Amino acid sequence: MGANIEESQSAESDRNFISKQSIALKEAKETKYWLKLLIKSEMMTEAQVRNILDECEQLIKIIAKSIVTTKAKLGK
Repeated sequence: MGANIEESQSAESDRNFISKQSIALKEAKETKYWLKLLIKSEMMTEAQVRNILDECEQLIKIIAKSIVTTKAKLGK
């Protein structure tokens, strides 16, 4: 996720930025899945994972908003 966000900061175009951010969004959602799986498999408690899961949710919202804003800029 972080590598794609970093790459998007030096994107060659708005479309390239959206592409990199979209990949980061998918990675963030995958991370959320794995965190939930840690809880369901009882490898970690919800209390142990809660803060990281909350941060992941916040990142998902930020990345999604960034994509929406850039698409609006392009007139899509």
